[in-house]
Amino acid sequence: MGDVIGIATSAAGGGLFGLFGTALGRIAGYFEKQQSIAHEERRWAHQTALVQLEQAADAQRAETALAQAHADGSWSGLSASLQADARLAASYQWVNAVRALTRPTLTMLLWLIAAMIWFSADPAERSNIVGTATFAATAATLWWFGDRAAPGQRSA
Repeated sequence: MGDVIGIATSAAGGGLFGLFGTALGRIAGYFEKQQSIAHEERRWAHQTALVQLEQAADAQRAETALAQAHADGSWSGLSASLQADARLAASYQWVNAVRALTRPTLTMLLWLIAAMIWFSADPAERSNIVGTATFAATAATLWWFGDRAAPGQRSA
């Protein structure tokens, strides 16, 4: 009978140890699954951050390209204006003199208008009106006299 009890005890001990091992494996599996889920969440968060950075970089590239296209267009307009001016053929001396005096006369008139507005405008209205007139006069001055180098010395 001692042998039977020893076998029963061994069987019960082995069964309990097997159940304990299975439970321990399940608990370990639960924690592994939690770690796997946390790892996937971190990976997804990282991928989301990368996509957001790529979108921001794409937006910055598009903004830079737009600014470059705007600058290229402005320089193209100035270049076309200067080329058109260079293509004007010489004419009678008085026509050339009038043509040569047009830009300085218009510029002086714009600055005169800005000064007249400055002195005659109400101080509360002065900043907007004078600002606009000054902008026009400055733009005209820099556009008309921006590049007055000799035709052979102009840069493309």
